[in-house]
Amino acid sequence: MTRTATVRLLTLGLILAMIVGLTLGATIRTREDGAGPRTTAVTVDQVSASTLSASIGRLQRHLREQPRDGRGWAALGIAYVERARLTADASYYPKAEGVLRRSLRETPDGNDAAHAGLAALAAARHDFAAALREADRALAVNAYGPRALASRVDALVELGRYREAMAAARLADSRAPGVPAFTRLAYLHELHGRTGEARRVLRLAAASATDPGDVAYVRTRLGELARAEGDRAAAGREFAAALKADPADLAALAGRARLRAAAGDLAGAVRDQEAVVARAPLPGHVTALGEMYDAQGRADRARGQYAIAGTWERLAQANGVTPDLETALYAADHGDRAAALRAARAEWKRRRSVHVADALAWALHVNGRDEEALGYAREAAATGFRDASFRYHLGMIEKALGRDAAARRDLAAALRLDPGFSVLHAPRARAALAELGGGP
Repeated sequence: MTRTATVRLLTLGLILAMIVGLTLGATIRTREDGAGPRTTAVTVDQVSASTLSASIGRLQRHLREQPRDGRGWAALGIAYVERARLTADASYYPKAEGVLRRSLRETPDGNDAAHAGLAALAAARHDFAAALREADRALAVNAYGPRALASRVDALVELGRYREAMAAARLADSRAPGVPAFTRLAYLHELHGRTGEARRVLRLAAASATDPGDVAYVRTRLGELARAEGDRAAAGREFAAALKADPADLAALAGRARLRAAAGDLAGAVRDQEAVVARAPLPGHVTALGEMYDAQGRADRARGQYAIAGTWERLAQANGVTPDLETALYAADHGDRAAALRAARAEWKRRRSVHVADALAWALHVNGRDEEALGYAREAAATGFRDASFRYHLGMIEKALGRDAAARRDLAAALRLDPGFSVLHAPRARAALAELGGGP
Protein backbone atom coordinates (compact mmCIF):
# COMPACT_ATOMS: atom_id res chain seq x y z
CA MET A 1 0.00 0.00 0.00
CA THR A 2 1.28 3.44 -0.80
CA ARG A 3 2.33 5.62 2.10
CA THR A 4 -0.30 8.21 1.21
CA ALA A 5 -3.07 5.63 1.42
CA THR A 6 -1.64 4.13 4.58
CA VAL A 7 -1.56 7.51 6.28
CA ARG A 8 -5.01 8.39 5.01
CA LEU A 9 -6.59 5.21 6.30
CA LEU A 10 -4.53 3.96 9.20
CA THR A 11 -4.46 7.19 11.16
CA LEU A 12 -7.65 8.12 12.93
CA GLY A 13 -6.31 11.65 13.34
CA LEU A 14 -6.13 12.55 9.68
CA ILE A 15 -9.50 12.32 7.97
CA LEU A 16 -12.25 10.65 9.96
CA ALA A 17 -10.84 11.15 13.43
CA MET A 18 -9.77 14.72 12.79
CA ILE A 19 -13.20 15.50 11.41
CA VAL A 20 -14.83 13.75 14.36
CA GLY A 21 -12.59 15.85 16.58
CA LEU A 22 -14.40 18.92 15.33
CA THR A 23 -17.64 17.61 16.86
CA LEU A 24 -16.50 16.29 20.21
CA GLY A 25 -17.19 19.53 22.03
CA ALA A 26 -19.33 18.71 25.03
CA THR A 27 -20.77 21.13 27.54
CA ILE A 28 -22.39 20.08 30.79
CA ARG A 29 -24.57 22.57 32.57
CA THR A 30 -26.31 21.42 35.71
CA ARG A 31 -28.63 23.63 37.69
CA GLU A 32 -31.32 23.03 40.20
CA ASP A 33 -33.55 25.58 41.83
CA GLY A 34 -32.60 26.45 45.38
CA ALA A 35 -29.64 24.86 47.10
CA GLY A 36 -28.49 22.69 44.24
CA PRO A 37 -25.16 22.23 42.50
CA ARG A 38 -23.51 25.20 40.91
CA THR A 39 -23.66 25.54 37.15
CA THR A 40 -20.73 23.63 35.70
CA ALA A 41 -19.50 24.12 32.15
CA VAL A 42 -16.73 21.99 30.68
CA THR A 43 -15.98 22.09 26.98
CA VAL A 44 -13.97 19.51 25.09
CA ASP A 45 -13.26 20.56 21.52
CA GLN A 46 -10.01 20.54 19.53
CA VAL A 47 -7.97 20.69 22.69
CA SER A 48 -4.49 19.57 23.58
CA ALA A 49 -3.90 16.45 25.62
CA SER A 50 -2.94 18.51 28.65
CA THR A 51 -6.00 20.77 28.40
CA LEU A 52 -8.22 17.74 27.91
CA SER A 53 -6.74 16.12 31.01
CA ALA A 54 -7.70 19.17 33.03
CA SER A 55 -11.22 19.08 31.58
CA ILE A 56 -11.55 15.39 32.41
CA GLY A 57 -10.40 16.10 35.95
CA ARG A 58 -13.05 18.79 36.37
CA LEU A 59 -15.73 16.47 35.03
CA GLN A 60 -14.66 13.66 37.35
CA ARG A 61 -14.75 15.97 40.38
CA HIS A 62 -18.17 17.26 39.37
CA LEU A 63 -19.52 13.72 38.98
CA ARG A 64 -18.22 12.66 42.37
CA GLU A 65 -20.36 15.47 43.81
CA GLN A 66 -23.29 14.94 41.43
CA PRO A 67 -23.30 11.25 40.42
CA ARG A 68 -26.87 11.41 39.08
CA ASP A 69 -25.95 13.96 36.38
CA GLY A 70 -26.57 12.00 33.19
CA ARG A 71 -25.42 14.83 30.95
CA GLY A 72 -22.20 15.06 32.92
CA TRP A 73 -21.52 11.35 32.38
CA ALA A 74 -22.15 11.87 28.65
CA ALA A 75 -19.65 14.71 28.56
CA LEU A 76 -17.06 12.57 30.31
CA GLY A 77 -17.63 9.74 27.84
CA ILE A 78 -17.10 12.07 24.90
CA ALA A 79 -13.97 13.42 26.58
CA TYR A 80 -12.60 9.88 26.88
CA VAL A 81 -13.18 9.29 23.17
CA GLU A 82 -11.27 12.47 22.45
CA ARG A 83 -8.52 11.41 24.86
CA ALA A 84 -8.08 8.18 22.90
CA ARG A 85 -7.88 10.17 19.67
CA LEU A 86 -5.22 12.51 20.99
CA THR A 87 -3.07 9.93 22.75
CA ALA A 88 -3.58 6.78 20.62
CA ASP A 89 -4.53 4.99 23.86
CA ALA A 90 -7.36 2.65 22.91
CA SER A 91 -7.90 1.69 26.56
CA TYR A 92 -10.04 4.82 26.86
CA TYR A 93 -12.69 3.30 24.62
CA PRO A 94 -14.02 0.82 27.23
CA LYS A 95 -13.93 3.63 29.78
CA ALA A 96 -15.93 5.82 27.41
CA GLU A 97 -18.49 3.11 26.85
CA GLY A 98 -18.87 2.53 30.57
CA VAL A 99 -19.58 6.16 31.43
CA LEU A 100 -21.85 6.67 28.40
CA ARG A 101 -23.91 3.67 29.49
CA ARG A 102 -23.96 5.15 32.99
CA SER A 103 -25.28 8.35 31.46
CA LEU A 104 -28.19 6.44 29.94
CA ARG A 105 -28.93 4.71 33.22
CA GLU A 106 -29.07 8.04 35.02
CA THR A 107 -31.01 9.79 32.24
CA PRO A 108 -32.70 7.11 30.12
CA ASP A 109 -35.10 9.44 28.32
CA GLY A 110 -34.23 12.37 26.08
CA ASN A 111 -30.49 11.83 26.46
CA ASP A 112 -29.29 12.79 23.02
CA ALA A 113 -25.81 13.63 24.36
CA ALA A 114 -25.19 10.02 25.43
CA HIS A 115 -26.34 8.63 22.10
CA ALA A 116 -24.19 11.19 20.24
CA GLY A 117 -21.28 10.10 22.40
CA LEU A 118 -21.93 6.45 21.62
CA ALA A 119 -22.02 7.35 17.92
CA ALA A 120 -18.59 8.98 18.20
CA LEU A 121 -17.29 5.98 20.14
CA ALA A 122 -18.62 3.49 17.59
CA ALA A 123 -17.00 5.46 14.77
CA ALA A 124 -13.69 5.50 16.62
CA ARG A 125 -13.96 1.73 16.99
CA HIS A 126 -14.75 1.46 13.25
CA ASP A 127 -18.25 0.12 13.86
CA PHE A 128 -19.91 2.52 11.47
CA ALA A 129 -23.25 0.73 11.34
CA ALA A 130 -23.55 1.20 15.11
CA ALA A 131 -22.40 4.81 14.76
CA LEU A 132 -25.26 5.43 12.34
CA ARG A 133 -27.82 3.83 14.66
CA GLU A 134 -26.68 5.87 17.66
CA ALA A 135 -26.61 9.10 15.66
CA ASP A 136 -30.16 8.44 14.53
CA ARG A 137 -31.22 7.82 18.13
CA ALA A 138 -29.67 11.10 19.19
CA LEU A 139 -31.36 12.98 16.35
CA ALA A 140 -34.72 11.45 17.21
CA VAL A 141 -34.40 13.35 20.51
CA ASN A 142 -32.72 16.51 19.20
CA ALA A 143 -32.86 16.98 15.44
CA TYR A 144 -30.43 19.89 15.67
CA GLY A 145 -27.67 18.25 17.70
CA PRO A 146 -24.42 19.16 15.90
CA ARG A 147 -22.44 16.16 17.08
CA ALA A 148 -25.08 13.67 16.02
CA LEU A 149 -25.62 15.41 12.68
CA ALA A 150 -21.88 15.26 12.02
CA SER A 151 -21.50 11.67 13.20
CA ARG A 152 -24.31 10.61 10.90
CA VAL A 153 -22.46 12.05 7.91
CA ASP A 154 -19.24 10.34 8.96
CA ALA A 155 -20.91 6.96 9.36
CA LEU A 156 -22.59 7.14 5.95
CA VAL A 157 -19.30 8.16 4.32
CA GLU A 158 -17.42 5.26 5.89
CA LEU A 159 -20.18 2.84 4.90
CA GLY A 160 -19.83 4.01 1.30
CA ARG A 161 -23.38 5.40 1.18
CA TYR A 162 -22.26 8.60 -0.48
CA ARG A 163 -25.58 9.88 -1.83
CA GLU A 164 -27.14 9.62 1.61
CA ALA A 165 -24.01 11.16 3.12
CA MET A 166 -24.28 14.21 0.88
CA ALA A 167 -27.93 14.66 1.83
CA ALA A 168 -26.99 14.31 5.50
CA ALA A 169 -24.17 16.84 5.13
CA ARG A 170 -26.51 19.36 3.53
CA LEU A 171 -29.02 18.77 6.31
CA ALA A 172 -26.28 19.32 8.89
CA ASP A 173 -25.31 22.53 7.15
CA SER A 174 -28.91 23.77 7.23
CA ARG A 175 -29.49 22.84 10.88
CA ALA A 176 -26.07 23.44 12.45
CA PRO A 177 -23.99 25.52 10.04
CA GLY A 178 -20.34 25.90 10.86
CA VAL A 179 -16.92 24.35 10.42
CA PRO A 180 -18.00 20.71 11.04
CA ALA A 181 -20.68 20.87 8.34
CA PHE A 182 -18.43 22.75 5.90
CA THR A 183 -15.59 20.27 6.23
CA ARG A 184 -17.86 17.30 5.66
CA LEU A 185 -19.37 18.85 2.57
CA ALA A 186 -15.86 19.56 1.30
CA TYR A 187 -14.74 15.97 1.85
CA LEU A 188 -17.75 14.59 0.00
CA HIS A 189 -16.99 16.89 -2.94
CA GLU A 190 -13.40 15.67 -2.85
CA LEU A 191 -14.54 12.03 -2.86
CA HIS A 192 -16.44 12.76 -6.05
CA GLY A 193 -13.51 14.46 -7.75
CA ARG A 194 -14.92 17.96 -7.35
CA THR A 195 -11.73 19.36 -5.90
CA GLY A 196 -12.48 22.93 -6.93
CA GLU A 197 -15.77 22.87 -5.03
CA ALA A 198 -14.07 21.17 -2.08
CA ARG A 199 -11.51 23.96 -1.99
CA ARG A 200 -14.22 26.63 -2.19
CA VAL A 201 -16.12 25.12 0.74
CA LEU A 202 -12.96 24.73 2.80
CA ARG A 203 -12.12 28.38 2.21
CA LEU A 204 -15.58 29.27 3.52
CA ALA A 205 -14.82 27.13 6.54
CA ALA A 206 -11.46 28.87 7.00
CA ALA A 207 -13.17 32.26 6.86
CA SER A 208 -15.65 31.24 9.55
CA ALA A 209 -13.21 29.46 11.85
CA THR A 210 -12.07 31.29 14.96
CA ASP A 211 -10.93 28.52 17.32
CA PRO A 212 -7.21 27.78 16.74
CA GLY A 213 -7.89 24.06 16.47
CA ASP A 214 -10.57 24.61 13.84
CA VAL A 215 -8.32 26.99 11.90
CA ALA A 216 -5.47 24.46 11.97
CA TYR A 217 -7.75 21.64 10.87
CA VAL A 218 -9.22 23.51 7.91
CA ARG A 219 -5.86 24.84 6.74
CA THR A 220 -4.41 21.34 7.00
CA ARG A 221 -7.22 19.99 4.84
CA LEU A 222 -6.51 22.71 2.29
CA GLY A 223 -2.87 21.70 2.42
CA GLU A 224 -3.68 18.04 1.87
CA LEU A 225 -5.91 18.95 -1.05
CA ALA A 226 -3.10 21.00 -2.63
CA ARG A 227 -0.51 18.29 -1.98
CA ALA A 228 -2.76 15.62 -3.52
CA GLU A 229 -2.82 17.73 -6.69
CA GLY A 230 0.95 18.12 -6.72
CA ASP A 231 0.95 21.79 -5.72
CA ARG A 232 3.70 21.64 -3.11
CA ALA A 233 4.05 25.40 -2.77
CA ALA A 234 0.38 25.88 -1.90
CA ALA A 235 0.47 22.86 0.39
CA GLY A 236 3.46 24.27 2.22
CA ARG A 237 1.71 27.60 2.75
CA GLU A 238 -1.38 25.90 4.16
CA PHE A 239 0.57 23.65 6.54
CA ALA A 240 2.55 26.67 7.73
CA ALA A 241 -0.70 28.56 8.37
CA ALA A 242 -2.08 25.59 10.28
CA LEU A 243 1.00 25.37 12.47
CA LYS A 244 0.92 29.11 13.06
CA ALA A 245 -2.65 28.78 14.34
CA ASP A 246 -1.79 25.76 16.48
CA PRO A 247 1.93 24.86 16.69
CA ALA A 248 1.02 21.55 18.33
CA ASP A 249 -1.30 20.38 15.56
CA LEU A 250 -0.18 16.86 14.67
CA ALA A 251 -2.02 16.60 11.37
CA ALA A 252 -0.31 19.72 10.04
CA LEU A 253 3.06 18.47 11.24
CA ALA A 254 2.48 15.09 9.58
CA GLY A 255 1.43 16.91 6.40
CA ARG A 256 4.63 18.92 6.44
CA ALA A 257 6.61 15.70 6.94
CA ARG A 258 5.02 14.15 3.85
CA LEU A 259 5.70 17.31 1.88
CA ARG A 260 9.35 17.33 2.91
CA ALA A 261 9.71 13.66 2.00
CA ALA A 262 8.22 14.32 -1.43
CA ALA A 263 10.72 17.14 -1.95
CA GLY A 264 13.63 14.85 -1.07
CA ASP A 265 14.27 16.31 2.37
CA LEU A 266 14.14 12.98 4.18
CA ALA A 267 16.06 14.26 7.20
CA GLY A 268 13.52 17.05 7.74
CA ALA A 269 10.64 14.68 7.07
CA VAL A 270 11.94 12.21 9.64
CA ARG A 271 12.34 14.94 12.27
CA ASP A 272 8.74 16.02 11.80
CA GLN A 273 7.40 12.48 11.72
CA GLU A 274 9.35 11.47 14.80
CA ALA A 275 7.76 14.38 16.64
CA VAL A 276 4.33 13.18 15.52
CA VAL A 277 4.97 9.59 16.59
CA ALA A 278 6.32 10.69 19.96
CA ARG A 279 2.94 12.19 20.77
CA ALA A 280 0.55 9.93 18.86
CA PRO A 281 1.94 6.47 17.98
CA LEU A 282 -1.00 5.56 15.77
CA PRO A 283 -0.31 2.92 13.11
CA GLY A 284 -0.48 5.31 10.19
CA HIS A 285 2.03 7.64 11.79
CA VAL A 286 4.47 4.89 12.76
CA THR A 287 4.15 3.13 9.40
CA ALA A 288 4.89 6.40 7.61
CA LEU A 289 7.97 6.87 9.80
CA GLY A 290 9.06 3.31 9.10
CA GLU A 291 8.81 3.89 5.37
CA MET A 292 10.86 7.07 5.70
CA TYR A 293 13.51 5.11 7.57
CA ASP A 294 13.41 2.50 4.80
CA ALA A 295 13.95 5.23 2.22
CA GLN A 296 17.01 6.34 4.23
CA GLY A 297 18.36 2.78 4.28
CA ARG A 298 17.74 2.43 8.03
CA ALA A 299 16.07 -0.97 7.85
CA ASP A 300 16.44 -1.84 11.54
CA ARG A 301 14.71 1.32 12.66
CA ALA A 302 12.00 0.76 10.04
CA ARG A 303 11.31 -2.73 11.37
CA GLY A 304 10.93 -1.27 14.84
CA GLN A 305 8.18 1.05 13.63
CA TYR A 306 6.39 -1.73 11.79
CA ALA A 307 6.45 -3.80 14.99
CA ILE A 308 4.78 -0.92 16.84
CA ALA A 309 2.04 -0.84 14.20
CA GLY A 310 1.42 -4.54 14.75
CA THR A 311 1.26 -4.03 18.51
CA TRP A 312 -1.28 -1.25 18.11
CA GLU A 313 -3.50 -3.59 16.10
CA ARG A 314 -3.55 -6.16 18.89
CA LEU A 315 -4.23 -3.51 21.54
CA ALA A 316 -6.98 -2.00 19.42
CA GLN A 317 -8.72 -5.35 19.07
CA ALA A 318 -8.50 -5.87 22.82
CA ASN A 319 -10.32 -2.58 23.34
CA GLY A 320 -13.18 -3.15 20.94
CA VAL A 321 -11.73 -1.67 17.74
CA THR A 322 -12.24 -3.57 14.48
CA PRO A 323 -8.97 -2.93 12.62
CA ASP A 324 -9.51 -5.15 9.57
CA LEU A 325 -8.91 -2.31 7.13
CA GLU A 326 -5.72 -1.37 8.97
CA THR A 327 -4.64 -5.01 8.96
CA ALA A 328 -5.24 -5.28 5.23
CA LEU A 329 -3.28 -2.14 4.44
CA TYR A 330 -0.36 -2.96 6.69
CA ALA A 331 -0.11 -6.65 5.89
CA ALA A 332 -0.26 -6.12 2.14
CA ASP A 333 3.13 -4.44 2.16
CA HIS A 334 4.71 -5.25 5.51
CA GLY A 335 3.27 -8.53 6.73
CA ASP A 336 1.29 -11.61 5.77
CA ARG A 337 -0.30 -11.31 2.33
CA ALA A 338 -2.88 -13.96 3.10
CA ALA A 339 -3.82 -12.07 6.27
CA ALA A 340 -4.16 -8.91 4.20
CA LEU A 341 -6.69 -10.58 1.94
CA ARG A 342 -8.68 -12.11 4.80
CA ALA A 343 -8.90 -8.75 6.53
CA ALA A 344 -9.84 -6.86 3.37
CA ARG A 345 -12.60 -9.33 2.55
CA ALA A 346 -13.95 -9.12 6.10
CA GLU A 347 -14.04 -5.34 5.91
CA TRP A 348 -15.75 -5.41 2.50
CA LYS A 349 -18.57 -7.46 4.04
CA ARG A 350 -19.16 -4.67 6.54
CA ARG A 351 -18.85 -1.59 4.35
CA ARG A 352 -18.45 -0.68 0.69
CA SER A 353 -16.46 2.54 0.65
CA VAL A 354 -13.99 3.44 -2.07
CA HIS A 355 -11.14 3.09 0.42
CA VAL A 356 -12.13 -0.48 1.27
CA ALA A 357 -12.50 -1.27 -2.44
CA ASP A 358 -8.99 0.06 -3.05
CA ALA A 359 -7.57 -1.92 -0.11
CA LEU A 360 -9.25 -5.11 -1.30
CA ALA A 361 -7.96 -4.55 -4.83
CA TRP A 362 -4.40 -4.14 -3.55
CA ALA A 363 -4.65 -7.17 -1.25
CA LEU A 364 -5.84 -9.26 -4.20
CA HIS A 365 -2.99 -7.89 -6.33
CA VAL A 366 -0.24 -8.79 -3.87
CA ASN A 367 -1.76 -12.28 -3.74
CA GLY A 368 -1.55 -12.59 -7.54
CA ARG A 369 -5.30 -12.39 -8.13
CA ASP A 370 -5.25 -9.49 -10.55
CA GLU A 371 -8.34 -10.35 -12.61
CA GLU A 372 -10.46 -10.13 -9.47
CA ALA A 373 -8.49 -7.13 -8.23
CA LEU A 374 -9.24 -5.11 -11.35
CA GLY A 375 -12.97 -4.92 -10.64
CA TYR A 376 -12.43 -3.58 -7.14
CA ALA A 377 -9.81 -1.09 -8.32
CA ARG A 378 -12.28 0.24 -10.86
CA GLU A 379 -14.95 0.44 -8.18
CA ALA A 380 -12.56 2.47 -6.04
CA ALA A 381 -12.24 4.94 -8.90
CA ALA A 382 -15.94 5.03 -9.71
CA THR A 383 -16.79 8.18 -7.74
CA GLY A 384 -14.06 10.18 -9.46
CA PHE A 385 -11.93 10.50 -6.31
CA ARG A 386 -8.62 12.02 -7.44
CA ASP A 387 -6.17 10.04 -5.34
CA ALA A 388 -2.72 9.25 -6.72
CA SER A 389 -2.42 6.04 -4.74
CA PHE A 390 -5.70 4.73 -6.17
CA ARG A 391 -4.46 5.37 -9.71
CA TYR A 392 -1.12 3.78 -8.89
CA HIS A 393 -2.80 0.62 -7.62
CA LEU A 394 -5.02 0.47 -10.69
CA GLY A 395 -2.03 0.98 -12.97
CA MET A 396 0.03 -1.74 -11.31
CA ILE A 397 -2.88 -4.19 -11.51
CA GLU A 398 -3.34 -3.37 -15.20
CA LYS A 399 0.39 -3.83 -15.79
CA ALA A 400 0.27 -7.27 -14.15
CA LEU A 401 -2.59 -8.20 -16.48
CA GLY A 402 -0.69 -7.07 -19.58
CA ARG A 403 -3.02 -4.14 -20.21
CA ASP A 404 -0.10 -1.94 -21.10
CA ALA A 405 -1.91 1.06 -22.58
CA ALA A 406 -4.24 1.33 -19.60
CA ALA A 407 -1.35 0.85 -17.18
CA ARG A 408 0.64 3.65 -18.85
CA ARG A 409 -2.36 5.94 -18.64
CA ASP A 410 -3.07 5.31 -14.96
CA LEU A 411 0.52 5.27 -13.74
CA ALA A 412 1.17 8.53 -15.57
CA ALA A 413 -2.03 9.98 -14.09
CA ALA A 414 -0.91 9.05 -10.57
CA LEU A 415 2.41 10.84 -11.06
CA ARG A 416 0.75 13.88 -12.62
CA LEU A 417 -1.68 14.13 -9.73
CA ASP A 418 1.05 13.99 -7.12
CA PRO A 419 4.64 13.23 -8.20
CA GLY A 420 5.63 12.64 -4.58
CA PHE A 421 2.59 10.66 -3.45
CA SER A 422 4.76 8.09 -1.66
CA VAL A 423 8.37 8.08 -0.58
CA LEU A 424 8.54 4.38 -1.45
CA HIS A 425 6.00 3.81 -4.17
CA ALA A 426 6.35 6.89 -6.36
CA PRO A 427 9.79 5.60 -7.52
CA ARG A 428 8.19 2.24 -8.25
CA ALA A 429 5.50 3.96 -10.29
CA ARG A 430 8.17 5.74 -12.33
CA ALA A 431 10.11 2.53 -12.84
CA ALA A 432 6.98 0.66 -13.95
CA LEU A 433 6.06 3.47 -16.31
CA ALA A 434 9.55 3.44 -17.80
CA GLU A 435 9.27 -0.31 -18.38
CA LEU A 436 6.08 0.37 -20.31
CA GLY A 437 7.78 3.02 -22.39
CA GLY A 438 5.77 5.89 -20.97
CA GLY A 439 6.33 9.03 -18.94
CA PRO A 440 4.26 11.26 -16.68
